Amino acid sequence: MLAACSLGGAGHLHPLLPFLSAARGQGHEVLVVGPPAMRDMVDAAGYPFWPAGEPPETDVAPLREMLTTAPPAQAFVVASQELFGRLATAAMLPGMEQVCAEWRPDLVLREPCEYASAVVAPRHAIPTAQVAISVAEGEAASITAAAPALERHRRALAQELLATPYLSRLPRSLDPSPFPTTVRFREEVAPTGEMLPDWWGGSKAPLVYMSFGTVLGHMSVAATVYQVAVKAVEDREVRVLLTTGRAFDASDLGPIPANIHVEAWVEQSDVLAHVDLVVCHGGSGTTFGAMAAGIPVVIVPIFADQFENGRRVDRAGAGLMVEVGSKGAGGLRRVIGTEDASRIAHGIDTVLDDASYRRQAGHIAAEMASSPPVDVVLDSLLSGVGRGNRR
Repeated sequence: MLAACSLGGAGHLHPLLPFLSAARGQGHEVLVVGPPAMRDMVDAAGYPFWPAGEPPETDVAPLREMLTTAPPAQAFVVASQELFGRLATAAMLPGMEQVCAEWRPDLVLREPCEYASAVVAPRHAIPTAQVAISVAEGEAASITAAAPALERHRRALAQELLATPYLSRLPRSLDPSPFPTTVRFREEVAPTGEMLPDWWGGSKAPLVYMSFGTVLGHMSVAATVYQVAVKAVEDREVRVLLTTGRAFDASDLGPIPANIHVEAWVEQSDVLAHVDLVVCHGGSGTTFGAMAAGIPVVIVPIFADQFENGRRVDRAGAGLMVEVGSKGAGGLRRVIGTEDASRIAHGIDTVLDDASYRRQAGHIAAEMASSPPVDVVLDSLLSGVGRGNRR
């Protein structure tokens, strides 16, 4: 089984990992193909990696910056069509062609922003399925937006992708799907069992986990976002674990208050076993990881699907979305400012003080837990796959 991943952070890779684990547990060979920058993340997860190409940073950086400043509709097209549909696909194609020809996978599982495998796999009669990284309606819209770039490779490729089996860990109540073949699964994440270190000198105050994902650290707004987050909680009666990702230098934050501890990375499953609240950007991995654990969230969206995730969780009563920043000249957005800290603080206080948010998060967790396990879904996928070239 080949797992195909495009540009992006942990949120693009991690939804594929349960299927890799299940496949390996059933005795199948597995391989991850993705841009070279993903090697460390794949190595840390314990899977073999085949590096394909990635576009030069000089091409990617301007588009990445636009995601935080352009009007949302424009940013969506830039990400869908230009970044993933055109640049990333072209860079990945030679490596994808090579791995499919030489390794001869029986099944390709791809995350929906990775399109090179969708171009190549049918040439080799390899079946594919896609594993959701975000809400289904947004991913279907992204495929449609990317169509002009995709259909340079094959006519009607976008329509093929919309008809491809779509596997999602997200709950139906928050994520109705336009994909005709949608299969829900549950991700059984077992914490390592290790306790978090006592970084707060014996304090028993509520524990808040703050994370803004692994992509933000590559953006020019990163320092401002983290500084505002620190300001929002520095005077609150809470313990805070703030993770920044490995691309951000935490020394840029200056002195850190005693109630806040900063780490580049902590395993989310270990953190969620202990926290009272998650404050995040609304990325699907963090948001729905918290929902699966029954933990309420305060969402401070910065770009991409984070706004829609925030709205859905807010409407469900499992958390609050705090909209920050403002619209500037020419429709450009200012992402966040120091004046937003008080609004984030108010959101934190509101969710911690009202038990209904945790109850609603618990209802969503129960719904997610009712979906079939990954092993069952994987068996269904493999049941129709010819096994003549499986080793």
